[in-house]
Amino acid sequence: MSFLEVIRGDGPVVLGMPHTGTWLPGDMRDALNDRGRKLTDTDWHIDRLYNGLLDDVTVVRTAVHRYAIDVNRPPDGASLYPGQNTTGLVPLTDFDGQPIWTRPPDAAEVERRRALWHAPYHAALAAELARVRARHGLAVLYDCHSIRSEIPHLFKGVLPDFNIGTNGGTTCAPALQAAVARVCREAEGYDTVVNGRFRGGWTTRHHGRPAEGLHAIQMELAQRSYMTEAPPWTWNEGRATRLRAVLARVLAAVGRFALDSKNIHLP
Repeated sequence: MSFLEVIRGDGPVVLGMPHTGTWLPGDMRDALNDRGRKLTDTDWHIDRLYNGLLDDVTVVRTAVHRYAIDVNRPPDGASLYPGQNTTGLVPLTDFDGQPIWTRPPDAAEVERRRALWHAPYHAALAAELARVRARHGLAVLYDCHSIRSEIPHLFKGVLPDFNIGTNGGTTCAPALQAAVARVCREAEGYDTVVNGRFRGGWTTRHHGRPAEGLHAIQMELAQRSYMTEAPPWTWNEGRATRLRAVLARVLAAVGRFALDSKNIHLP
């Protein structure tokens, strides 16, 4: 099977979708325990949620599940959040801190998976960002994520609906961060945080180089905003329709930033 899906658009925005996939090779699925086979930590329905919200957008998506290899983690396995609970390049536990493997992969297997799936995903992202920048003078990577609203092992309390990450403002121009945050904060009935618990994963931090015309921003959505946060992880049409209207405004703001040369912040 082709694990990479690349949909090319002519606009300046690229959507990254690293965690929507649920595919695992049969032997890898067999190596998971019963808890791991539930694939609880999937970014459920994210591709459906963003579908059709922005014209001429490029999408880069992997079908491989994050339990096989997490393409939003550094390839050397370093922690994105030192001192905090998190999961690694190949997760050994789920987000609740519980083991997910009966036969965990060894170092050689982790490296095999990195070369097979992680490196090609980021090569595809880099290629699309370069293509878009050549056409428009800049490119914006909007990295699409979602997570359960309450996971005590990872964070206290209830997660805000919109969690915007730019690694402390380093991965994109201030105007882009401000534009996205403004739309989210003006949306009635939702709450928002910028660079809170989720400041942006490796994708955002690696590809976001605003001085080179490459801007990256991560959006981590609380799953309660569009679905049921329990098996079978069902889409909630009413919530999703309402959220899609807000996300359409978010992406429109991203597009306006990208097309407005006055907002290109170069040294």
